This record gives sequence, structure tokens and C-alpha cells, in this order.
Amino acid sequence: MFSHLLPSASSFSGEVDQLFWLITFIVGFGFIAAELMFFWLMWRFRKRPGVPSTYVTGNEKRLKNWINIPHTLILLFDIVIIIAAVRVWVDIKQTLPPADVTVRVMSQQWAWTFTDPGPDGLLDTPDDVRTTDELHIMTGKTYHFELESKDVLHSFFIPAFRLKQDAIPGRRYTGWFRPTQSGSYDILCAEICGMGHGVMGARLVVEAPEQHAAWLAQHANDGALATLNTAAPPDSASHTTAPAAAGAR
Repeated sequence: MFSHLLPSASSFSGEVDQLFWLITFIVGFGFIAAELMFFWLMWRFRKRPGVPSTYVTGNEKRLKNWINIPHTLILLFDIVIIIAAVRVWVDIKQTLPPADVTVRVMSQQWAWTFTDPGPDGLLDTPDDVRTTDELHIMTGKTYHFELESKDVLHSFFIPAFRLKQDAIPGRRYTGWFRPTQSGSYDILCAEICGMGHGVMGARLVVEAPEQHAAWLAQHANDGALATLNTAAPPDSASHTTAPAAAGAR
């Protein structure tokens, strides 16, 4: 059901959906049973002519069972939910599979900045690709993300991946995901971070490997050219004017 309302596009999104279904079924069953019992008791012990009211202490065994048995069932259901939730938490938050690619995610008021390692697969090298409010990745690869915040609390939220991780100033959090379905998805900030919180959105573009390779090659070349232009020596005009200025002094 959730996949019809919201795309399921990561390797662990199905696990999160199953956990939600489990919680919905257990809590929903308990809620309906309690409401049915509540209305039945009101009807069964309604005021009727010729039937006197009866005082009960609540210590009678047959009455206490109406509390003890549901209470025990609720505790058992809670244990089932806790076990299921811990398993999902361990798989997503505490298990870090080997990365095929590592990207950097920087949050700030009110934008997302992404750094792709480029064709060489290494961050902080000249062919890194830096983008604002748009992250390009490819299907079938395991990604690690290094999440940071420049200013205040933010939260990196990809609904289609069922992924949410807070970004805390001064800390770097490493998480992972593996996209399974190509398409364009929302990236949101799920932590109120100031006046522009509502517009702090970005796009996640999941592409087939060949499409991503073409995009990466184009933008890596642009980044390399920008790096070369920044590091280029002064032109010939600046070399010729410097001695003249020195002679004038």
C-alpha cells in the first residue's frame, strides 16, 4: 500500500514499510477491539427498568481478568513491535555495508550542497562534482553519505528511500543507501531550521549507470576546467607591466 502512495526506491524501504504495516495492524486491532468492547459494555449495562445497579470492588477474579488478559496481550504485542523495530534499526543505522561510492552532503540555511567524488571515485580531488539542491546517483550501487551541517540542526530526509538522518553542527554522520529504482525524488529538511525551512528542498536524480556516467563525465570536466582556470598563472600582460611599475619607483 505504501508503495502506491509513495515510491519505494531503496533497498531497505520495503523493510520500513513492513514495520509500519506491523504496527498499524497490531495497534489498529487493539483499538477496534477496545472500542467494540467499550460500546458493548455501555449497551449491556445500560439503565433498565426493574434492574438495580450493582456495586463492584474490582477485586473479583472474573472481573480482574478483563484487565489482566488484555494487559498481557498488549505487553506481548509491544515485545513483537520492539523486536521488529530493532531489527530494522540495526539493518539501516548500525550496519554499514562496503561503499561503491561516497558522497558528501552539506546542509545549511537553507540549501543542500552535494559533492560527488567524480570519475576517480575519491573526494577532495580536482574532478569532484559539486552541486546545489540536486544530487545525481545511479541505481544498483551502495552509497555512503557523509552528512554535516554548517550552522543549525537540519535533517536529511528522502521519503522515497524511507531515510531520515539529523545533521548536527560540529559532527559528521556516515550513513548509507542503495537506490533500486530510477527517477526523480524529493530531498527535504525534516528539522525546523529557521525562516526558510519550508523551502529547503532538493532533488535526488537516480539514473541508469550509462546515464550517470555521461552526466558525471560532463560535470567533472567542467569542474576540472574551473580548477585549472583558478590555478592558472597571470597572463603575459601582467608580466610586462610589473617591471615598468618597478622602474617608475
